[in-house]
Amino acid sequence: MIETILGSENSERVLIYILVREKGYAYEIADFYDVDLSPVQNQLLKFEAGGVLVSSLAGRTRLYQFNPSYAFLSELRELLQKAFQYYPPEKKERLKMNRCRPRRTGKPS
Repeated sequence: MIETILGSENSERVLIYILVREKGYAYEIADFYDVDLSPVQNQLLKFEAGGVLVSSLAGRTRLYQFNPSYAFLSELRELLQKAFQYYPPEKKERLKMNRCRPRRTGKPS
């Protein structure tokens, strides 16, 4: 929908995913959209280098989220929210549903 503004479909996918779920990692995003991992990783790195996203490690997983100090964050969020309104209802629901497997019984914290 706004990939022409952002430069690619994968950049839109990454930003919409993080907008809706607040955090995400490369494999999770690529798996959700059923695309190759490499383009998603490239977009995440590009957005981090540009200051749009920040990352942190959770174990061995690098989690990305919006950079709260990004100068145009509120405008970017508004644009992404507007684009998200025009997504098909089934895609909206799937994006909003954030399932995680329960922790195995007896697994140490």
